[in-house]
Amino acid sequence: MSVSIDITGLTPDRIHVVPSPLAELGMALHALSEPGHHPGLQGWATAVSTRLDPCLADRLCEADFLWRTTFSDVFAPFAGIPGKSTLPGATLAEELDLLDKLTDEQFVDAALEFTCPLEYDVQRPPDPLNDPDTRRHALDLAAARGDHQVRFTKRLLDDPPAVRAWLRQFLEDCDEAFFADTWSRVSHQLAADARHKTELLRRKGLEEALRATSGALKLDEGARRITIDKMAMGHTRTGEGGLVLVPTSLGWPHLLVLHRHGWQSSITYPVNSPGLAAPASVEQLTRRMAALSHPVRMRLCRHLARGSYTTGELADAHGMTAPEISRHLSVLKKAELITTRRRGRYVQHQLDLTVVSRIGSEFIEGVLR
Repeated sequence: MSVSIDITGLTPDRIHVVPSPLAELGMALHALSEPGHHPGLQGWATAVSTRLDPCLADRLCEADFLWRTTFSDVFAPFAGIPGKSTLPGATLAEELDLLDKLTDEQFVDAALEFTCPLEYDVQRPPDPLNDPDTRRHALDLAAARGDHQVRFTKRLLDDPPAVRAWLRQFLEDCDEAFFADTWSRVSHQLAADARHKTELLRRKGLEEALRATSGALKLDEGARRITIDKMAMGHTRTGEGGLVLVPTSLGWPHLLVLHRHGWQSSITYPVNSPGLAAPASVEQLTRRMAALSHPVRMRLCRHLARGSYTTGELADAHGMTAPEISRHLSVLKKAELITTRRRGRYVQHQLDLTVVSRIGSEFIEGVLR
């Protein structure tokens, strides 16, 4: 599973690393709505929530599915501007002006992708504003999420300009209430990271810049494709447009890939924080969880967690042959769950408790990436 971006023909001058105030505001709203996704921001989220005006707090819940369940493309309006070369604005006001430039069809399509799982990266997706069947389908999907989401979807389909005006006013009120202060503190870090990545692009090329951005990003197939390791599938191409990398300070562990058809390709990545381990790949997670799914290997892990044992010792303890034990140990070793060391003519195996202890958090990070 992965999302890929075909960058055939993409020239260095069309690759940009630019912070986005609107994207960061979206991340802030997400962190307030889903604090469990961001344990490192609990202090910030508590401080903001406790001083939030009750009326604004109620409005935050009114359309929270735009930023709670996932991250709506309405927070990246620069990508929807024709020509696929527009960059994020330097201020929130500039980005809200870009949001106003999206057509009603673009806005509704971007909003409904997250209120309802409609088509995303297909060419010419159905238009719920003009197609009755698509409209009914959108409302049916919203109904499964509750009356609250149905009401918002109806408002969105019946009067897009009113919802757009409501959203802009809400975002401006959030800026005044708490985000302006937050942005003043994080924008310097984001600008510094953007300068660093831009310098890597200039001096060492895209592959090195991607490696420094996230271990989940890889440049392959003769530098013609970027592969993003996620528990999702999707594909897009830059074509004549550009590629925008957007750093976020509030977004870890999320790594967002905008691959909507007809929009500029964009990757929003969390800036590196001290103490964060490199993310495990989806392949690694799958291999480790599959290795632990077998009852014999689970019992072996019980022994190997307590000390180091040879294959023969494990065979005697479990009433199995040495070749059978070896096959199970081989699976555990390929999953990087055990370590092996030689002592004289004996080879001893032991469970790597550090790796095993990270599986739960790596799984959460993987599904949230």
